[in-house]
Amino acid sequence: MTSLKPPGKTTAGVEITHISGNGVWLLAGDKELFMSYEDFPWFKDAPVGKILNIEQPHPGHFYWPDLDIDLTIEIIEHPGRFPLKMM
Repeated sequence: MTSLKPPGKTTAGVEITHISGNGVWLLAGDKELFMSYEDFPWFKDAPVGKILNIEQPHPGHFYWPDLDIDLTIEIIEHPGRFPLKMM
């Protein structure tokens, strides 16, 4: 099977497992992370395909190229430490 991702991008071990009216669940390795729309409003009105298009350039660092969103495990687990800068 051939990957559609460009070479150099780490994609294994990260996927969106659920999208609901409350937020988005991300599975990174064996860790499940929840991103509520209250803390991560950029995902609320985003098309499903753009949310599902996730890359992991480095372990624990997630990037949604279609939405231009960069997040880390620390930001997802402790959003209060990182006030929103833009919407």
